[in-house]
Amino acid sequence: MLAGAGHAAPARLTDAAIRAFVVRQEAAWNAKDAKAWAGFFTPDARFADQARGSDNSIVPTGQSTLAQATAQAERFFAKSGFHETSQVLHVLIAPDGRTARVVGHEETRIGTPGQAPRTLCADTEQALVLLDGAIRSKGQTDTAVRCNAK
Repeated sequence: MLAGAGHAAPARLTDAAIRAFVVRQEAAWNAKDAKAWAGFFTPDARFADQARGSDNSIVPTGQSTLAQATAQAERFFAKSGFHETSQVLHVLIAPDGRTARVVGHEETRIGTPGQAPRTLCADTEQALVLLDGAIRSKGQTDTAVRCNAK
């Protein structure tokens, strides 16, 4: 079992606690553990998918609830081999220390049987809250972007 969503949080959010939370989220995702991954979110969490156009515009591509996102994750886990790497770019903690915004970037390397491996990239943003002494996410917005050439 992943030591994930149940980790105790400090009385106030800290940069270190938030970064550790994101690492545990990524570990649950990469372990293909939809239940553990869902445990990082509040029951009312909302997810938004969008893409950045070549003219830098944002094009919405879908929204989902936690239940819908978890079902989508389970389907993805069943059909794909993948590894996701997350990077936290900014942590913005509210003055009250009970909410925060995390801005990041994800690269997902996907290997689907019968297809050439591919890499998908997204800029991410989450709204975090302290809830009953634990950090939880109110949801995530993923903006599909072109991957930087390495």
